[in-house]
Order: sequence, then C-alpha cells, then structure tokens
Amino acid sequence: MRITVIGTGYLGAVHAACMADLGHEVLGVDVDRTKIDALSAGRPPFHEPGLDQVLARTIESGRLRFGTSLQEAAEFGDVHFVCVGTPQKAGSNAADLRHVEAAVGGLAPHLKRPALVVGKSTVPVGTAAGLAAVLRDAGSPAELAWNPEFLREGFAVNDTLHPDRLVVGVTSTGAEEILREVYAPILDSGDTPWISTDLATAELVKVSANAFLATKISFINAIADVCDAAGADVTTLATAIGHDARIGSRFLSAGLGFGGGCLPKDIRAFMARAGELGVPDALAFLREVDEINMGRRRRTVELARGLVGGSFLGRSVAVLGAAFKPDSDDVRDSPALNVAATIQLQGGQVRVHDPVAMDNARAQFPTLDYAPDIRKACEHADVVLHLTEWRDYVELDPAWLGSLVGARRMVDGRNVLPLPAWRAAGWDVRSLGRSAPA
Repeated sequence: MRITVIGTGYLGAVHAACMADLGHEVLGVDVDRTKIDALSAGRPPFHEPGLDQVLARTIESGRLRFGTSLQEAAEFGDVHFVCVGTPQKAGSNAADLRHVEAAVGGLAPHLKRPALVVGKSTVPVGTAAGLAAVLRDAGSPAELAWNPEFLREGFAVNDTLHPDRLVVGVTSTGAEEILREVYAPILDSGDTPWISTDLATAELVKVSANAFLATKISFINAIADVCDAAGADVTTLATAIGHDARIGSRFLSAGLGFGGGCLPKDIRAFMARAGELGVPDALAFLREVDEINMGRRRRTVELARGLVGGSFLGRSVAVLGAAFKPDSDDVRDSPALNVAATIQLQGGQVRVHDPVAMDNARAQFPTLDYAPDIRKACEHADVVLHLTEWRDYVELDPAWLGSLVGARRMVDGRNVLPLPAWRAAGWDVRSLGRSAPA
C-alpha cells in the first residue's frame, strides 16, 4: 500500500521504517528539515536499537523516503498515519493538541480522493471525533480512524513488527478492512490479537494502559517506603507477589520511578480530561500516583545527602545515567537528570555519565558537568548515584570502582545492583526499599 507517516519523532520514524519493512511504499513527512535530511541519509535523529538497520534496508529498497510537504503526502498516500507529539500544555495538566490539529488540518485541504487518516498519537478521548469533523468541514472524502501505539523505547522496532495486540477504532467496515490490509503481514502470523472498536474506546485504551502501568510502579514504590520502615526487602517482596498470575512481575520494580515523554504527561492529561467530562473523582487516585512517583526523586536526593553527612556543599557527586531508561537517549522528564540538577542546586559538584544520552542531557541541563566515561565521572567522588540501569553500570566491578572514588558510598536508585557483592567490597550502599545494614 501507499502509506504516509506525518511526524517522524520517536513514534513516526519507527512506524515509517517498519511499515516499509513490511513491504509498503512509505513517505515520512515532518516540518523539521534537519530531521528529514538525517532520516533520508539513513541516520536516526535519536537512539533506538535496530532502527538504523531497518532504515538502511528500506531506503535502499526504494520503499521509504522522506519529505516536508503535506500536499505531496496527500497526493501520494492512501493511508495517512498521524504520529506527532502531544506534550503537556504549559501551565496545565491537559495535553497540547496543537501538533495533531495542525497535521490533520494541514493535510485535509489536499485530500481530494478517498483515503484513510489514522491517528496514532496519544490523545484525550474525544479528540478523534473532533478531527473527523475537521476532515468533513474541509470537504475531504477521507475517513478518520484511530490506531493507538504501544511502543516501548528501546524495543520500538520489535514492538511495531511483533505487537502484543493491534487496536483500531473505526466507523466503517471499509476502514477496518484497509487497516487489516496494512497489518496483513503481521496478522498472517496468527499470533497478534486484533481488537476493533469505536473511536473513543481506541483512544481510551492507550491512556488507560499507561495509567495502569504508572499505578503499578507507584504502588510498589509506596510499598518500598513501608519496607524501609519495617526493615524488609522490596525486591524479594515484589518477586513473591509477582508470581501471582493476577498481579504479574512486570513493572513491579521499585526505585527511582518513571519518567520519559509518555507516562507522566499522559496520566496528567487523563486526569484533566476526566475533569472536563464531569467525572474528576474517577481518576483522582492518579494524583497520588503522580505524587508518589515524584517523591522517589526527593527520597533519592535525601539518601545521597545522608551518605555525605547531611550536606552536598563541597562534595563530589557522580551520577551514572541521564536517559529516563536504558537503551534510549530520551531525557524528557528524566528522573536521573532531575536528581542530578537538584543536587547541584544544593551545592554538590555533579558529574554525569550516560552511554548514549550525553548530548541530549547537555542540551537540556547545560550547567551540569558531563564526563566522557565512567572513570572520569567517578574519580574522587564522595558518593555515586546509579540512576539509569544501563548494563554497563549493572555489571560494574565494585572493587574496580572502589579504587577510583574518594569514598565507597553508593545510592542504587534502580535496585538492581547485587548488594552482597558491593557490601563485601566495602561499599555503603543505600536503595529504595532494601534496608541498610545495621
């Protein structure tokens, strides 16, 4: 099929490349010429494992190209995926829909023949109905559908080509048939559930999934505080309850909490939309979920400050990790950088290292110091903070690192370091929910 992808950020670039990998002819469109030039040359403008290989082979095949013209997109495509961002609106919890509205509004006047416009962006319920009205008001024969994405950064290529479900919100059998054709190579495997529903339900599926995951993370982080108070181990507790099939072990890892460009802003937008719909109490619990999550950052700073005697003034602090999660260079709402910046404001001399996110971190927090490698970050440090669970950090030799630092003090903000080995090497290790030795 002839497919366009409007917006080539984390979602759009992956979707465009993967649709071409499935055999479709794809045109990716974005207003950012620099991004388009990089993608056209086969260079992803962000770190996503495996994306560079998919880009290279689909561009070479001639099935994938990029441009900046919505008119060209309208003339080229039979199916138009809208993959632009929906950040949090300034001064509000609500989602900023300007980019989505601009994409559909800019495309609509050029759609002169039947086509399907498919939203993939995460939006408040009711957005799709409004965008369908935009198409109608422009006199376009195009139809609107919604197909939420469920990508995990670091696994986005696999999640696109081998999704655990495909959800489509449609208003006609014709629209569903088109989307079945788009995803036919995936559906032919017989392993992917297909869920067809109305527009509103499709919109709600994504935000509800994110709200549930955020709640699960904040639940185990709240339990971590109880474990600290009682002298218990939250990692063992999480393993035990995770064996219950009704609960499951995924997203039951206590620690620094969630960040990134999705979960924090999505649960806030969900709360805001519930208020607009007249049911604010239905999602009032998400306010506590958000507060527990933000409190993890404050608690991590407190642990580090306690380890260095109650004040960061004149103290050297090494921060391992800048991205909000491993296998990504995304630093949007990064807990690690938030902690690093807070410690710097309290007088600490902070040095940050991350395997791939240094440039993005430097652009967002230019006043922090950045070390080119782990050695430089940790030399003579009074305390080390492990804040993003990159394999490079998890597999560190505690004896080797101990030979570099000024004092063997560690805050494991992700609860993944093997405490017996680190403590045997003379480290004073503190974490969230695993009691310190007496």
